[in-house]
Amino acid sequence: MQFEVPQFIEIEDKIFGPFTWRQFLYLGGGGAVAVVLFLTVHWIFFLLIGIPIGLFAAALAFYPINNRPFSYFVESAYNYLRGQKLYLWNQKRDFVHKQKFAPSSTTDHIRNPIPQTSKPHKDIHSLARNLELKAIQKQ
Repeated sequence: MQFEVPQFIEIEDKIFGPFTWRQFLYLGGGGAVAVVLFLTVHWIFFLLIGIPIGLFAAALAFYPINNRPFSYFVESAYNYLRGQKLYLWNQKRDFVHKQKFAPSSTTDHIRNPIPQTSKPHKDIHSLARNLELKAIQKQ
C-alpha cells in the first residue's frame, strides 16, 4: 500500500489572492491603522506616524531576513532588548576531576597528558609564551 508524502509543508497556503493569512492580517492591520490616522489627525501627523506604521506592516508581511519572516526578527530583537545582558560565571568547585582510585604509574601519562608547571602563570601572555617554548623544544 503506497501513501503520498506531503511536500512543501513549510510553505504557507495562499488564502486571500496572492497573500497568505499572515500577510493579509499584517497588511490589513497596518492599512486600517493608517486609514484611521488619515481620517482623524492632521495630515502632517499622518505623514509622521501613519506612513512608518504602514511601512512596518509591509515589512512584516513581505520582508524576510535570512529566509525567515520579519516578525521572527522583531520578536528576537524585542527579547534581546528586554532580557538580561550581564552573564556572570561562578565556579562551583575547586577541582575539575576527582579521582576515585590511586593512579598507577602505567596510566599516569594517559590521565595527565599535560605536565603541570611548578609556578603559576601570572597572565595569559606568559602562559602562551611558555606553551610556545615547550612546543619548540619538542621539535
